[in-house]
Amino acid sequence: MTRLYVAGIGPGSPDDMTPAVRQALHDSDVVVGYKYYFQFIQPYLQPGTECIDTGMRHERERAAEALDLALAGKTVCVISSGDAGIYGMAPLLYEMQRERNVELDIVPLPGISAFQKAAALLGAPMGHDFCVISLSDLMTPWSVIERRIKAAAAADFVTAVYNPRSAGRYWQLHRLRELMLAERSADTPVGYVRQAGRAGQQVLHTRLQAFDPNEVDMFTVVIIGNSQSYSWNGHFITPRGYYREDVSTHAKSLGQSIMIESFKTIRGELRHPDQPLCRLWPLLHAIHTTADFDMEQLLWMDSGATETLHGMVQRGEIKTIVTDVTMVASGIRKGALQRLGIEVVCYINDPRARQMSETEGITRAQAAMRLAAAEHPNALYAFGNAPTALLELCELMRHHRCQPAGIVATPVGFVHVEESKHAVKAFRSVPKLVIMGRKGGSNIAATLVNSILTYDDADELKPGRDV
Repeated sequence: MTRLYVAGIGPGSPDDMTPAVRQALHDSDVVVGYKYYFQFIQPYLQPGTECIDTGMRHERERAAEALDLALAGKTVCVISSGDAGIYGMAPLLYEMQRERNVELDIVPLPGISAFQKAAALLGAPMGHDFCVISLSDLMTPWSVIERRIKAAAAADFVTAVYNPRSAGRYWQLHRLRELMLAERSADTPVGYVRQAGRAGQQVLHTRLQAFDPNEVDMFTVVIIGNSQSYSWNGHFITPRGYYREDVSTHAKSLGQSIMIESFKTIRGELRHPDQPLCRLWPLLHAIHTTADFDMEQLLWMDSGATETLHGMVQRGEIKTIVTDVTMVASGIRKGALQRLGIEVVCYINDPRARQMSETEGITRAQAAMRLAAAEHPNALYAFGNAPTALLELCELMRHHRCQPAGIVATPVGFVHVEESKHAVKAFRSVPKLVIMGRKGGSNIAATLVNSILTYDDADELKPGRDV
C-alpha cells in the first residue's frame, strides 16, 4: 500500500526534530508544505527531492496534491511545523482520504509542538491539566472560541494560546485576557515566547494583570498559568503535586493546603480582587474566618498598617500582644508566637482587674486595659469583644498613659460598638485594622493578628504556615 508521511518538524531547531521525521524526509521522493518551513528540512533531504509549496492558507490544495502524488506511487512527506496532529495537516489528510475513499497508508509522525517548546523555555508551566486554544477565527466562529476560553478559565486549566494575534486579529487576545481575569488572580503567571526554537527567539515572563497583548505577534505562543502556578527564580512552574513534606509534617501540610485553596477561592469571589496586598492579606483572613464577604466593605485600616506592624514584629519592636478577652488570645497562632518570640497577655481574669472594677465602678474590661497600659504601654492591642475596653484604651491614649504599637479593633455587639470604632480611628499616629459597624468578634481579631504575624507569606498568597 502507498505510504504518505505527515510529519511534525517541531519548532524549527534541528535539535527539536525527531529521528523518525528525519528518516521520513530522507526516504521521501516529494515533500509538500508551506515554503517557509523548507529552510528547516533541507539538511535531511536527498539530492533531487522535489519540494512543492502550495502557499499559505492553501491547506486543501496541499493535501489534494500530496494524495495525488502518493496514489501515483511517490513516497510523499507532508510537513507541518510543531506536531502535524495539533493544528496541523494530519486531520485534513484523513478527512480527504475518507472523502475520496482511497487505499492509502497515512503515517503521522509526531513532532514537538510550539507550546511544548515554549513551555520548556519558560520552565515547567504545563505540569498539571492544560488546554490549547487557537484564537484564529478563520474556520471557527468567535462565539465558539470565547465559549472555550470561558470554560478553560473557569475550569482552572493552564492555557496555551496559538494564533494569538495578526494584522487583522488585534482585539481577540485582549478579550481572552479580560475573560481570564474574571476567573483568575491578577498575579497569575503568564509566559510568552516568540519564535520558539528559531533565530530571534524571545522568552518573556509577566503577570496576567500586567500582560500587554500588543507585545505579541503571530509567531508567539502565550501560556497562562492556573491557580497553582507560580514564578520562581526566573521560571514559570505549575506543580503536579508530587512534592510533599515528610510524613511527620503531612498533617500540617494538608491543613495548610486547604487554607491555601480557600484563600484562592475567596479571592476569586471578591468584588475587587486587585487591591493592595497589605489590605488583601488581612481581608482574606477575615473572610476565611467568617465566610462573610461583607468584610470587603467593613475592613478599614490605616494605609500600609499590616506591612508597618509586621515590620515592627520582624525588628523585635513588638514583643507583647494584649487582648481584651481570652478567646482572642486562644485564636492567635501559637506557632507564630513561638517563632517570633512574642507573648500574649490578657488581664480580664486578673484579680486586680476584678478588684478595680468593684472599687471604681467600671467594667472589668476597662480595669483590664488600665492594668495593661501600665505594664505594656507599647504593645499591640487586639479587641474582639468589649467596646468598653476599646473606649478605655482611647481615653488612656488621650491622656498619654500609653502609646500602642498598633491596634486591631473588632468588638461585636449593639451598645457602644460603632462609637468605639469611630473613636479609635481618630488616633492617626497608631497603625490600626478595624472592622466597622456592629460586626466583629474574637475570631476576627485573632485572625487579623495572625495576618500581621504572617505578612511575609502574603506575596505568594500562602497562608497557614503555623497552622
